[in-house]
Amino acid sequence: MLLWALFTDTFPSALFRDARLAAAILMGRDVLPPPASFDPWIMLVAACIHFALSIVYGVMVAIMTSRTGTGTAISIGGGFGAALYVVNLYGFTAIFPWFAEVRDWITLAAHIVFGVTAAATYKALEKR
Repeated sequence: MLLWALFTDTFPSALFRDARLAAAILMGRDVLPPPASFDPWIMLVAACIHFALSIVYGVMVAIMTSRTGTGTAISIGGGFGAALYVVNLYGFTAIFPWFAEVRDWITLAAHIVFGVTAAATYKALEKR
C-alpha cells in the first residue's frame, strides 16, 4: 500500500480493485466491474482468501527454510516470493484472467517482501 501511495496516484482505488480481483475467485466475475470502491463484503471475502493463501504459502516457506541459516532462509524466501508472483500472475491467469492487470513491479515487490518476511519470521520463531 505504501508503494502505491508513494509511486502512483491510484491509492486507495488500487486496494479496492485488488480486493475485487481476489474476491472474484469465490464470488465470481460479477464483483469485478468498476467502480473500484469500498464494499465491506468484498473486502471480507478478499481478506479471508489472502489470509488462507498466506498461511499455506507461509508453511511452504517454513518447510523450505527449516534446515537453513537465517541469511539463506531470507534468500530462499525472496526467491519463493518472486516465484509465487510468476505462478499467481502468469499461471493462475489461465483460470482467473482478471489478475493479468496487476502484473507490475509493485505487485512483484509485495510478493518478494512476503517471502522474505515469512522466512525471517519463521527463523525468528524457530530460535525461541
